[in-house]
Amino acid sequence: MDPKELIARRAAKELSDGYVVNLGIGLPTMVANYLPEGKEVNFQSENGIMGLGPAPEAGNEDYTLTNAGGQPVTTVPGAMFFDSATSFGIIRGGHVDATILGALEVSQNGDIANWKVPGKLVPGMGGAMDLVSGAKRVIAAMIHTQKGDSKIKKNCTLPLTAAGKVTDIITDLAYFKVINGALVLMETAPGVSVDQVRENTEAEFSVSETIKEMEI
Repeated sequence: MDPKELIARRAAKELSDGYVVNLGIGLPTMVANYLPEGKEVNFQSENGIMGLGPAPEAGNEDYTLTNAGGQPVTTVPGAMFFDSATSFGIIRGGHVDATILGALEVSQNGDIANWKVPGKLVPGMGGAMDLVSGAKRVIAAMIHTQKGDSKIKKNCTLPLTAAGKVTDIITDLAYFKVINGALVLMETAPGVSVDQVRENTEAEFSVSETIKEMEI
């Protein structure tokens, strides 16, 4: 399975019926494609949409209907549209149950850096700072390493988006929870051992007594 698809499928399992969820651009938008059958989640986009659906099929994109990243989207019956002030009122008012964001780095105590690489042109922060401050759960969904280096650090080296806000980390190797400021390994990806996770993780972490293999 493609590593990004694995991450998106596992992240979708963390969403409960009735959740209001904001998906970051890139890999997190794939989560809407893998929502378990029968589960009803309200996907919100900070550019003013509640009720996002799966990504449109190739050739059926409508570029007048996009998410905050400018990617074409679909909507589900009952979807609604509103202005940015209302959208950010939803986020800052604590009405988003979970946000799933990509990350450049996450630290072992839940710090996240996902908006800036000094000296490089990147999309910028967007609504990420509001989301990590306002959402009840912040799930970082990302490839575990970049060019062989762990993206899960003892301390972030890049400019922070927020300190201590990440609650869950889902990668192509593992699923961690941040509990009381410390990282706990909850699951390993299919075919991946705890030792392989350690070899690819700079951060220190403990292993849950109930650790298991991811169910995708």
